[in-house]
Amino acid sequence: MAKNSLDQDLRGYLETNADILTIIKKPVQLDDIGALSAQSEGPILFENIIGYPGYRLCDMLVKRRWSQCRALGVEEHEFLPMLAQRLRKSPRPLVDVKSGPVKEVVLTGKEADWLKLPIPRHSELETEPYVTAMNIVKDPETGFYNSSHAGTQAIEPHRGLISFITPHTHQIIQKYLELGKEEMPIALVFGIPPAFEIMGNFSGLHMDLWGEMEMVGTIMDIDIEMVPCETIDLTVPAHAEIIVEATVDLKSRTKIGVGVSPSMYYLPKESALPDLHVKAITMRKDRPIYRNHQTTPDTDHQTLPRLCHEAVLYNRLTEIGVKVHDVQFPTWGGALSCIIQVEAPREGFINDALMQAMGAPWLNTKMVVAISPDTDISQPGEVYHAIASRCDPARDIVIVDHTRGSPFDPSATPIDAFWRTVGKIGIDATAKLRNPEDHERSWPVNWGKSKLQDYL
Repeated sequence: MAKNSLDQDLRGYLETNADILTIIKKPVQLDDIGALSAQSEGPILFENIIGYPGYRLCDMLVKRRWSQCRALGVEEHEFLPMLAQRLRKSPRPLVDVKSGPVKEVVLTGKEADWLKLPIPRHSELETEPYVTAMNIVKDPETGFYNSSHAGTQAIEPHRGLISFITPHTHQIIQKYLELGKEEMPIALVFGIPPAFEIMGNFSGLHMDLWGEMEMVGTIMDIDIEMVPCETIDLTVPAHAEIIVEATVDLKSRTKIGVGVSPSMYYLPKESALPDLHVKAITMRKDRPIYRNHQTTPDTDHQTLPRLCHEAVLYNRLTEIGVKVHDVQFPTWGGALSCIIQVEAPREGFINDALMQAMGAPWLNTKMVVAISPDTDISQPGEVYHAIASRCDPARDIVIVDHTRGSPFDPSATPIDAFWRTVGKIGIDATAKLRNPEDHERSWPVNWGKSKLQDYL
């Protein structure tokens, strides 16, 4: 029996969405995983990884809008308004259970060697495997769970170096330090449906009200079962494929070698990161699926952390009186740019929308482009054409100086080990209300109806 596409089981999700899934059964070297994954437009599953016969690996679950829609079980035109609407709902309590599929195999002590997992390198200069799994940490005061994707270098069988970039995680770390604690428990979660990961990357205001894991059930409209860890005081998704239980040494700092960032550049070599110590690994028995997020250009790694932010912006732009058709952080924008497809009732509204998008919820946004509904938001060439033909730089550009920038933006100015400042730019590339007759696009006769492939 086919499972619900919004089941909390990744296997069921892949089964239900087999029509968009590419399965690679030929033997593949681990070092080829990244290059092959990045070429896939939709979800991809590797069944035969050389040297890792007991595992499978999947990637590219939410690279494009049409695959993102599967995460919520909606049609393409419904994705953004539906996610925006669901984020306005109350959190759904987690359901504690004693055991689950992720407990079929339990490895502790020396047996918990995470280098036996099929962890790929993500770029040519990296010397160590690079983990991009969703992680869970707990606020020591409120007990709320916060989740994110923290890049981690697996440097030894039971040790890694982990990079935290989200403000909420930094707040939680500070609470542990203020309580006199030098370690923080953390669980790395592999192999869950993409809706978990979408919600796990929410960075809006919530930490004093609810934890991100509680909202997973809300946006999926199902009860999320959680099972206790073996060695640390956390619960984790019972239906995950693999869980790595660990602690973070909050006092340690080790200089990394070469790493990668969402902006598609290498991380500064002088970066120093906390040590992560692996305590246990639990997993499914039948060829567990390792979830990878390839970090090089045009992949999940650019889209996934910003899907909730697209929905939040949809709500905020709607509230100021702008008709919103779409909001996207394009994969080709290096996690630093946003495109808003909007209609404004009168002059001035577009600038309001641009300023909204340059602020929260994703403060790393450096460039925002506003386009009209007749510009295809998914085509970089169309967006560029709108900028070139519909934007008067003297009139249609908003520049804001000295704002918080991304720690991964090489153009930003460092102010300490983590924070940077940068200017921001908003570009009005919409068709102008003052001269609408000048903005009517010309296309060939029967454009969109006559298909070249029909004549080949």
